[in-house]
Amino acid sequence: MFGAHMSIAGGHDRAVRAAAALGMDCVQIFTKSNNQWKAKPLTDDQVAAFRQSLSETGVGSPVAHNSYLINLASPDDELWHKSIDAMVIELERAEALGIRHLVSHPGAHVGSGEEAGLTRIAAGLDEIHRRTTGFQARIALETTAGQGSCLGHRFEHLSAILDQVHEADRLEICVDTCHIFAAGYRLGTRDEYNETIGELDRIIGLKRVRVWHLNDSVKACGSRVDRHAGIGRGELGLEPFAHIVADPRFATLPMILETPKGTEGGEDLDAINLRVLRDLETRARLDAADASRTARAS
Repeated sequence: MFGAHMSIAGGHDRAVRAAAALGMDCVQIFTKSNNQWKAKPLTDDQVAAFRQSLSETGVGSPVAHNSYLINLASPDDELWHKSIDAMVIELERAEALGIRHLVSHPGAHVGSGEEAGLTRIAAGLDEIHRRTTGFQARIALETTAGQGSCLGHRFEHLSAILDQVHEADRLEICVDTCHIFAAGYRLGTRDEYNETIGELDRIIGLKRVRVWHLNDSVKACGSRVDRHAGIGRGELGLEPFAHIVADPRFATLPMILETPKGTEGGEDLDAINLRVLRDLETRARLDAADASRTARAS
């Protein structure tokens, strides 16, 4: 299920149709401007157009990303309450549009310390859940690179949040390849990939992982700098993505590109990155078929 984050300029439905035009299986959007706290309420026509675009194009498993202004770990009471209010609105908009996964950065403790920040996040999520009872939309806490005081760059951070939230069954995890690599988790060799995914499973549980962000990294492993690169064009290289797309445990999950936009040689960069992923998937299938034939022959 490959897709990309697409612009909602001109309407949410245009993001879906743009994704379909590039041959994508799924799509990620902001439901509103990501750098503003407020937005006009969604109209019935906007909701209907979005849902119709999904039905007509066959694009499935839409994902939303929340505003970057939100910080549920903030020690500042005013910003914390403002962030809770904003997250409730984000969930309401996702629910209206029929989006089931709302990706959210956990937050930054801004000097209060990791333990205090994680406790603050959990308390904020409890209040958000209390105000959105019965919603189908789920918050997917995203792994982070760990820039500054951002939490979520260790799997243990996410586990601590899950342990403290009362309705933890309403939470999911989004794994970003650039972020975990920049945070110090290696994915290159088969052994490194198995070690990192094994740690993710042991600490959080793979059943929690419902979304992937597939991005290469401009910066080196452990740099804790969040800068995305095209697939195979950064420090990660191609092999980690080959491991991921070949892993049957993630075969049905939306895998979203957040790679640089633009064109190259007249071709859309999203289309180029999508083709690279599909080529890796094809190679994985051929390798699996060869291995199966070899096993039967022996």
